[in-house]
Amino acid sequence: MSDVILEVRDLKKYFKTSKGMLHAVDGVSFSIERGKTLGIVGESGCGKSTTGRCILRLIEPTSGEVIFDGVDITKLSKKEMRRKREEMQIVFQDPFASLDPRQTVFRAIAEPIRFHKVLTNEKDIEARVLELMKTVGLAERLRNSYPHELDGGRRQRIGIARALSLNPKFIVCDEPVSALDVSIQAQIINLLLDLQEQNGIAYMFVTHDLSVVNYISDDIMVMYLGCAVEKADSKELFKHQYHPYTKALLSAIPTPDLKETERILLKGEISSPIEPRDVCRFKKRCYVCNEKCNGSCPALREVRPGHFVACHLM
Repeated sequence: MSDVILEVRDLKKYFKTSKGMLHAVDGVSFSIERGKTLGIVGESGCGKSTTGRCILRLIEPTSGEVIFDGVDITKLSKKEMRRKREEMQIVFQDPFASLDPRQTVFRAIAEPIRFHKVLTNEKDIEARVLELMKTVGLAERLRNSYPHELDGGRRQRIGIARALSLNPKFIVCDEPVSALDVSIQAQIINLLLDLQEQNGIAYMFVTHDLSVVNYISDDIMVMYLGCAVEKADSKELFKHQYHPYTKALLSAIPTPDLKETERILLKGEISSPIEPRDVCRFKKRCYVCNEKCNGSCPALREVRPGHFVACHLM
């Protein structure tokens, strides 16, 4: 059995607009090993969430391959994909918006179990739901509560319990803690890490918070306007950054000792993702660009063992 659970090859997703094709995801490639976490970071609109949704085929990719556990799921029929989706789940960003306000905690967690017919006996379903509630830290007394009666942390635990209900091998975590208080963020992240250790689940963790992604990720990929600009092991990326955009992102992280650090302020206009020219997409905001940057859009290349950068200056 291969150590790689997911391999994405040249994934693209374009949206048709009145002004042309919007390149939301443009040729992204990466892989995730079993039981490991790939963190994907970047500012809003860079294509992080769209990448996750394309992988799960919640939206159909324009082109590319998504090899999950040895199978290219982009070629599966809707019926085949429905069965495959038991093995790959998602935890959404907004726990309130992702839950049906008419369903109790118990019904929300039981729904995927019933839909996929993992269990059919009502007593078995009840035992499984109560087990999942205990696993994610939800008290049994909340089984008949509705989402509006709960805080954000408990709502997100419901979302995690729903994702776990089918015993998946892979979960896309789409900014699962961005809407939560800092103390609740820590609880949810530690819960995800505990579940990963117990069940060997692989995560794709989408976020714009570099402090969070550093804590939870084994590998990190930085995206900008639909493209991957840097990819490396988590420790390596925080020790050595080569792309100007990655350096700017990391310079913005506040330090606990309150020492003044050199901030890199990005100026200039963000390039349009609609019908982009074949040049570096970061060029207009780059503080070190030169004539080399007028060439074609740079591809990822290895500059250190396991460290990939897309920059003409490397």
